[in-house]
Amino acid sequence: MNTIPGCGWDQATFRCGRCGAQHTTTTEDDYLKAVSNHRDAHAVWDGLNPIERDGLASILRTILAAPDLAAELLALADQQPTERDGR
Repeated sequence: MNTIPGCGWDQATFRCGRCGAQHTTTTEDDYLKAVSNHRDAHAVWDGLNPIERDGLASILRTILAAPDLAAELLALADQQPTERDGR
């Protein structure tokens, strides 16, 4: 009796119909994450006005280029009192 090896795929490419971005992945889980993340990015971007978009893009460029800076900024944010704290 011959068995047929399991079917599968070695990679898949998601191409956004709105902006043309492409993401190639090697697992189904990574593909689903890529599609979900891209969809969520469109939702956030669509909710911003042009000034907010420019500001967010500038901040992301700075932080993503310096992971240690991002960690320090988060540490500072976590130490700041909030209105909920009554401070």
